[in-house]
Amino acid sequence: MRVLVTGGAGFIGSHVVEALAERGHDPVVFDVRADPGADVRNPEAVARALTDVDAVCHQAAMVGLGNGIADATEYVSRNDLGTAVLLTAMADAGVRRLVLAGSMVVYGEGRYECRRHGPVRPGPRTVRDLDAGRFEPTCPACGEALSPGLVGEDAPVDPRNVYAATKAAQEHLATAWARSTGGSAVSLRYHNVYGPRMPRDTPYAGVASFFRSALARSEAPRVFEDGRQRRDFVHVRDVAAANVVALAAEAPPGVLTTYNTGSGEPRTVGEMARALAAAYGGPEPVVTGEYRLGDVRHITADSSRLRTELGWKAEVGFAEGMREFARAGLRG
Repeated sequence: MRVLVTGGAGFIGSHVVEALAERGHDPVVFDVRADPGADVRNPEAVARALTDVDAVCHQAAMVGLGNGIADATEYVSRNDLGTAVLLTAMADAGVRRLVLAGSMVVYGEGRYECRRHGPVRPGPRTVRDLDAGRFEPTCPACGEALSPGLVGEDAPVDPRNVYAATKAAQEHLATAWARSTGGSAVSLRYHNVYGPRMPRDTPYAGVASFFRSALARSEAPRVFEDGRQRRDFVHVRDVAAANVVALAAEAPPGVLTTYNTGSGEPRTVGEMARALAAAYGGPEPVVTGEYRLGDVRHITADSSRLRTELGWKAEVGFAEGMREFARAGLRG
C-alpha cells in the first residue's frame, strides 16, 4: 500500500514511516522539514503528493499547549485549515482511507467518580484553587473529593485549550469527509507519546521532552503542581505500530472510528520524572507547585477497544522505555 504520511519527517511521523516500510508498505513523506513547499495548507502541493496514493496517515500538526489564546490563529491554520485542505484534495483524488493523529486532549478532564453522585464531569479548575495548591477537581454537585478513572471513546469531548479545540475540530472534519465520500476514517487518540527524536523543550514540546532536556543540561526536572497528575506515557514505536494496524484494518465506510492509544499503564507525572532522572543518573526532580491554567489534572483512557478490535497492544514497558529515552537524542 502506498501511504502519504503528512508530517512524515517529524517526531511521530518519522517512526510511522519506518514502521510502514518495515511491514512492506510504500510510505511517501510530506513534510515542510523535508521540503519547504510541502505544507499541508498548500492545495497544489497536496494534490501532487496524492498521486497514486492508496491511503493517508495525517500526522502533520502544531502540537502542545502553547501560549494560550495568543497562538489560536496559528493552531487553527496549521491543524484545521491544513486538515480541510488535505481532505478536499483526498476527495478530489479518490483517496478513501484516512488515519488521523488524534489526541486524548479532546476529552478535557478525565473520568471521575463521586461516592455520592457516581460518574461526574468537573468543570475547569479555577485560578483561585490552583494558586492555593488545590489541584484536584471536586464534585460539581457536592464539592467532595473524586476518584479518577479511565475514559472510554464514547465519552463526550470537552476541549479545554486551543490545541484541544483544534484536535476536536480535526475529527469533526474527518467525519464530514467520511460521510460525504464514503471513505473510512480512523482517529487514534494518542496519549503522552515519548521516545527517540522528541523535539527539545519548546512551548509546544511534551513534558517528557522538558524533563529530558533539563537532565541534559544537568538541571533537575521541574514538576508542576504536586506531581500527582495522572497520565499514560506511551512509546512512539507503539504509536507508530498502531498507525500501521489502523491503516491495514477494514474500517467501516462513511464514519469516523476513534481509538484511544495508550500503554494502559497510568503513571503520575512525578513518577515519570523520577524514573527518567534515575535512568539518566540524576539530578532528582523538583516539585514546584507551578501550574498552567489550560492543563487538566488527570487524563488516562481505556485503550482496550484498540486491542480488542485491531489486535494492537503496547510492547514497550515503562521502565524499558524510560531507560531508552534517557539515552536517546532529542531533535533541535
